[in-house]
Amino acid sequence: MRRVDKEIRDRADIDRIISGSQVCRLGLARDNVPYVIPVSFGYDGVALYIHTAHTGRKIEFFEANPAICLEFEHAVTLKTHDSAACNWTFSFQSVIGYGSIHELTDPAEKTTALQVIMKQYSDREWSFSEASVAGVRVWKITIESLSGKQSKDFITP
Repeated sequence: MRRVDKEIRDRADIDRIISGSQVCRLGLARDNVPYVIPVSFGYDGVALYIHTAHTGRKIEFFEANPAICLEFEHAVTLKTHDSAACNWTFSFQSVIGYGSIHELTDPAEKTTALQVIMKQYSDREWSFSEASVAGVRVWKITIESLSGKQSKDFITP
């Protein structure tokens, strides 16, 4: 990282940022064409889980190239300045990661992953019918690396 003064090294802080994020952006590539998409997700401290429909552009990218870049942002606040436009900035925390994606096909694994996704957004346990589980594709992103960054003047919300 170029700006080591902004680096977040503590894995617990990185996990907190991911757990506090509502959206993950995935960076994908196929045939030298980039594709970035926002997704809802679940994070268990080791891997990320997402669900998709049965077909679509992102699935074509997953199948062509399982290498994934992840991006999360947390507590982003615009900081304005009354007289100098170049003094406008953001207070933020972010995490960038790399990993690989593969599909979960076992119904029990899919159900567990869907629970992890729902836990990201709610505190309750959910039940899923066999038809619901069969009706979606579920993907696991095995995380290979994570790095965190925050603005120099970041204020914990």
